[in-house]
Amino acid sequence: MKPSRALLVIAILGIASCGRVAELKPAPGNTLPVKPLMARTTPTADQLLTTPPYARPDRVDELMKRSETRKPDPFDLPPPTGGAAPALPAGTDPGPVSNDTGPVTPGA
Repeated sequence: MKPSRALLVIAILGIASCGRVAELKPAPGNTLPVKPLMARTTPTADQLLTTPPYARPDRVDELMKRSETRKPDPFDLPPPTGGAAPALPAGTDPGPVSNDTGPVTPGA
């Protein structure tokens, strides 16, 4: 057998062996995670590797089949006409406004 054929056979066998499927087990000296508090049983390695449905939600693509006019919105009100700001409530005395926060203590 020629060396090139031998290399080809070895390469084919190597590629074929990559598809071997075996049950997943923890590495030697390690264990699976402990049972969750509310679970009835300890999950297996396959259950831990399965993604839950909420991790990959279904995609919804609703394509518009035809152009439609929007329905009138009863809450779509026009902007106000403007005008003066509302007056202060009755009985209040408009006093001066300051930004004074009180006495300043040195070193504080």
